[in-house]
Amino acid sequence: MSEGSPDLERLDELLSRGFGPEGEAEDAHFGLQLAVAGLHRGELAFERYGKTADASTELISWSMAKSMTQALVGLLMMDGLIEPTAPAAVPEWANDERAAITLQHLLEMTSGLEFVEDYVDDQVSHVIEMLFGAGKADVAGYAASFPLQHEPGTVFNYSSGTTNIISAICGRIIAEANDGEDVASFLQRRLFGPLGMENTRIQCDDAGTFIGSSFVFAPARDFLKFGQLYLQDGVWDGQRLLPEGWMDHARTPIEPPVTDAHWYGGHWWLWDDNCDPAVTGLETADIGGFGCHGFEGQYIVVVPGRDLVVCRLGKTPVEQQPEVRSWLADIIRCFPSS
Repeated sequence: MSEGSPDLERLDELLSRGFGPEGEAEDAHFGLQLAVAGLHRGELAFERYGKTADASTELISWSMAKSMTQALVGLLMMDGLIEPTAPAAVPEWANDERAAITLQHLLEMTSGLEFVEDYVDDQVSHVIEMLFGAGKADVAGYAASFPLQHEPGTVFNYSSGTTNIISAICGRIIAEANDGEDVASFLQRRLFGPLGMENTRIQCDDAGTFIGSSFVFAPARDFLKFGQLYLQDGVWDGQRLLPEGWMDHARTPIEPPVTDAHWYGGHWWLWDDNCDPAVTGLETADIGGFGCHGFEGQYIVVVPGRDLVVCRLGKTPVEQQPEVRSWLADIIRCFPSS
């Protein structure tokens, strides 16, 4: 390829390997491929769909929604209504040891709260109980009821409950500051509308809380626009939507003395040299990105050094997801460094 140009021949080979001529993955390691698409220098550079999806199909985010919840916090910071370093505004915690938990602890998944994030339903699984069982009517109330197991800020514990606590905090602030406005309306007005995410919708529980851990539905192109906003550090069409530096907040790795820390930042995952290739399946020295991740292998990967955003949507068992991430890394390498 010429300097500064994508390697389109290699890109086509990778897309064909991932989907095949009939829209089915040729490599069993990928599982079910639904969509992959990319923006390069702000323009749609490629997209490919499986048999059961196209450019208009609304697909589930699963935990990619967590990164949108981080954006929701940023929107409220722009309004001067929330501060990550302040204690998390959870009424149930006001008079016990959980009052030491800050919003930043929640964003970094270091709250210290008990919560089992296990999707095998014949074992203890607080996330399944929260989303589909006893907690589903009030996901944040369910998650906030758990006791403290560790000192806040010392142990990483990935938790969908943590995100829904953040979402409920944001929802209360939005309603108080905007005459009862709900989160769906606020996100449409302040995020989805300005980005042109016209086919994006969220799901709330019976208590009115945005289930920010798991439930955003959108086509691949809309998910790409969300990633592009972070590539541009929160600026869209000359308008600042998120605080300056909010991209860096997302991709700053958890620092010691946190134990059991994974390749994680502030409600976003890292695609850089903080990753352990044995865990991630990634060789990341030439990527330097960060991403939204979701159950069954949903990904939005933001790569500032290549002016690139890539989205992959599908259904892949967890043990095969390193193969998907490696394939996406190869797609990323088809595009030149800035």
